[in-house]
Amino acid sequence: MMFPEFNRFLPLGLLLMRLMIGVVFTSGGWNHLRDPEGRAKSIGMSKSFTIFLGSAEVAGGLGVILGVLTQLAALGLIVVSAGAIYKKIFVWHSGFWGEKAYGWHYDLMLLVMNLVIVLTNGGPYVITK
Repeated sequence: MMFPEFNRFLPLGLLLMRLMIGVVFTSGGWNHLRDPEGRAKSIGMSKSFTIFLGSAEVAGGLGVILGVLTQLAALGLIVVSAGAIYKKIFVWHSGFWGEKAYGWHYDLMLLVMNLVIVLTNGGPYVITK
């Protein structure tokens, strides 16, 4: 390892990653809940599913931010990300980069970040272990 002294910052790095993931999913979920009808049309889903999706994103995002049931919250967000990737690849036929930043690279990155949270429980700065 080139910089072993950075190991002491690993808990902080995991916390920052959790905060970033939480902000992304909570704000995205909130957008679903603010205008479920409009969002449902834009993503090609029913209004009730869009409300469910928005609620899941907000709950998962808050769980990851606060460190409450962190692994379960991250697993739920992995399912959400996998669904987005599926939709973009097989329904919308978006490429990895897509056009105008609508590819599935972003969703894959969030999926892998949530996988890190699952494997580490988000680090030591969590409310529930």
